[in-house]
Parts: sequence; C-alpha cells; structure tokens
Amino acid sequence: MSQLDHIAQSRQQKLERLRQRGIAPYPNTFHRTHNTAEAVALLDKQAADQTERPAVTVAGRIMANRSMGKIAFLDLRDGSGKIQLFINTKNLTEIQLDLLKDIDIGDIIGASGGVFRTRTNEPTVEVKDFTMLAKSLQPLPEKWHGLADVDLRQRQRYLDLIANTEVRDVFLTRSKVITTIRQFLNEQGFIEVETPVLQPSAGGALAKPFITHHNALDQDFYLRIALELHLKRLIVGGLDKVYELGRVFRNEGISTKHNPEFTMMESYQAYADYQDVMAMTEEMVSGVCRQILGTTEVKWGEHIIDFKSPWPRISLHDAVKEYSGIDFVKYPRADSLREKMQEMNIKIDPAKNWAKLVDELVSTFVEPKLIQPTFLIDYPASMSPLAKSKSGEERVVERFEAIAGCMEIANAFTELNDPLEQRQRFEDQLKERQGEGEEKWTIDEDFLNALEYGMPPTGGLGVGIDRLVMLLTNQQSIREVILFPAMREKPQENNLPKSAPEK
Repeated sequence: MSQLDHIAQSRQQKLERLRQRGIAPYPNTFHRTHNTAEAVALLDKQAADQTERPAVTVAGRIMANRSMGKIAFLDLRDGSGKIQLFINTKNLTEIQLDLLKDIDIGDIIGASGGVFRTRTNEPTVEVKDFTMLAKSLQPLPEKWHGLADVDLRQRQRYLDLIANTEVRDVFLTRSKVITTIRQFLNEQGFIEVETPVLQPSAGGALAKPFITHHNALDQDFYLRIALELHLKRLIVGGLDKVYELGRVFRNEGISTKHNPEFTMMESYQAYADYQDVMAMTEEMVSGVCRQILGTTEVKWGEHIIDFKSPWPRISLHDAVKEYSGIDFVKYPRADSLREKMQEMNIKIDPAKNWAKLVDELVSTFVEPKLIQPTFLIDYPASMSPLAKSKSGEERVVERFEAIAGCMEIANAFTELNDPLEQRQRFEDQLKERQGEGEEKWTIDEDFLNALEYGMPPTGGLGVGIDRLVMLLTNQQSIREVILFPAMREKPQENNLPKSAPEK
C-alpha cells in the first residue's frame, strides 16, 4: 500500500468514527459571525486597556496543527486570511476531545470563542466550542505553504489556491481589474451588453474557430472568435456606446501568451475615431493601475513598466523598418517580401500571404523591443479588413495596437462603415484564404445587411484582459492568470500530489 493509500485509509477511518459518534462530518450549514479578517479588525478596534475578549464564530480550513501536551494551536484560513485557534484540552468535553484527535490538516471546521492577541502579537481565538464542517479525505500537498509543481498547480487550481496565497492575490487582482474597467466604461456612458457565443458565421477576426452542431436546428455553429460584428450591429441600432466583457474562442496554438479561450473587452463608440479610442485606452489602463495598485508603475520581470499617459505613438511602417531593417512598402507582393525575409534568414511559412508576413515581422522584430506601453498606428489595409482607410491614403487604415511587456494588449480601429467597401474587402479576403485550408472563414451577410442601414463613424476597441492582468501581476504565462487554462489531459493517477506525512 502506498503512503497516499495509507493516509486516505486513515482519514476514511476517522470519518467513520465521526459518524459512529453521531457527528455529521458534512453538515448542511454553519453560521459564522465574522470571517478571519473581520475578527482581526474587531480585535484591532478594541481599546488597548479593555480586558474582555470579543466573541467571534469563525470557519475555515485547518492549515497547521501544533499540539503541545494539553494545548494545541491550529492555523485556520478562509477566503479573507488566517487566524490562530488556541485550544486548551482541559476545557473540552469528552466528545470534543475525540473530535480534536480526528482533525487533520485540510479539514474545514467552525470555532467559537474570544479573540485576543498572544504574547507574540498573534491574533488568536480561544476556542470554547468547535465543530467539523467538511472532513478532508485527501492530504494537502507536502508543503502546504507552497505548492511548486507548475503542471499540478494549473491542473488542480483548487490545490493551488489552498496552498499558495500569492495565487489568490493574482485572481483577486484580476477580479478588481474587470470591476474597475466596467466602472470606467459605465462612467463614460457605455452600456454593457451580451452577444451570442454561438454564431452562424465566424467573423470579426482572422482566426480558426471551434465548430459545433445544434441538433434541433440541424445547423453548424461557431464559438465566437470576436465580439465585434454583433456589437457594431448595436451601433447601427442606435446604442451609441456599448461594450461587452466575455470569453472568445480560437482553435489555434497554445503558448505563454495564448489560450484557446480567453477574455476580451470590446467597446464601440459612435462619432469617435481611433484617436479618441487611443486617448480612452491610455486613460483607462493608467486609471486601472492607479486604482488597484496605487501607482502607474508595475514590475514586469526585470523591468518597471510605467502606464502613465500619454503613451508614444509610432507608425507600424516606421517601427518595422527600424527594428527589422525591412521597408515592407518596397515589397508590395507576398513573393517579393518573402524573398527579402529569406535573404535575412527569417524562417517563414511559404503559405503565408503578404499581410501575415508583415505580421510576422511585427511579432519577430517589433514586439520584443516594446517594453513600455506604445501605440503602433496606421496599418496596411490588407491586415485590417474591418478598419477605415486614412483620408488620402487608400492602402493605410486607421488602426492601432497597444503593445506593452513585448505583447499586444489592445487592438482598435476607426471602423469601416461603407457597406460596399466592406463587402469588397470581405470578398477579397475570402479569395485569399480559400486555398489555405487552415482557417475556416465566412462572410457574415447579416452584418453587411446591417451596415446598409447606416452605421455612424465609430471607434472600436478590443482589450485582452488576460494579458493586461499578466502585466499588472508580474506573471510571465497566461496560464497563471486563467483559473482553469486549457491543458492536455493526463491519466488521473499522474495528477496526485505528494503528501505530507500524517501526524
């Protein structure tokens, strides 16, 4: 029998003993008066000369058990923090003594008593009564103060959250980022809406979709790859400022910057252009930093990134020319640009079209140089079929990408609202992509129909929430800011953590 099997068997026996003594190991409810943070705050409010110990009832998971003869100290943790429990066995009934013997690290208990500070200034509850709320049948990882196995942490996030308080902090920050962005947009007069996740056409971005089938309708649907086309329908309908925060899905590669499902915030504002959206983006992101972190400066690896506005604005053409040495304007065809890139020993996929080759130059040469937040502006039209051309520059569109920490965190356009030009761009793009086979792409006829009713000049924005959270929490992998990232499934027996010896 393995150590894990032995521990599990021991805990099962303790569970049975609880039931035999008439103790419910998984009661329906428990009413606490304070969480641990509130109990500590109550203690701090107490006058220094006051001797009475405020009464509290707390509940949480036992993270440590230090028994010393007739007294025991237990560390109890809940979602708000930690507090120590002090138990004097001479004050316990026989039933409570038996229960104490069957308590393991990882069990969830409730406890009542007076809160005080020990001589070492530790906030502590002197326990008068306690009860089992959930018996843990599996031991916590060997070092419950720090689970280090990255694969295990990400597969079994519940263990990660139990073991690593800094992981909780990352996801608390993520929640605050989303809340603060919502607050910012609401104060700007935007309204939050919801659009379909299942869509009959995959549009709004150049990406390979996930496909599913609806049995009742006998029709294929696509998990959305962007929020854009439905949100712009709402602009047509007269909702002048709209946004959505939601998941999008792309059936593509996985990396430290990419997960098949990720969270986007997209906003659309009538009577605005990409210059207006740029100003809003830097104001929003710098405001999020100040409100959550108290500063616009964040640590990112070995760097300090300052999100204070204004951010530099560099044309895409100038940035690619400066960092790669290639002036892509001089190579207007895919074969000539590909040949130039091969001369510089750049490995490329021969199936990539001109727009994808330029994008390869950006990701290879430009993004790695941009640590501080920077707007790359004015993209070739062939890279941006949904963006409006600059006045007097037919081949350049009013688009920007915000880059920080060597990765794109936002993408925005002055939206193309000419229905005939939009149709032509879609058709040209469809012809280009017919031979690729890698990414299924269709024309959304209903979106084109909506444009024919008239869409006002509009500025649109997409922000990658996961990447923004990566920067604000100093995480180098997108998996560290997604609670349940996509991972290849492994046999169950390989997912078991190493356990601590039972005491």
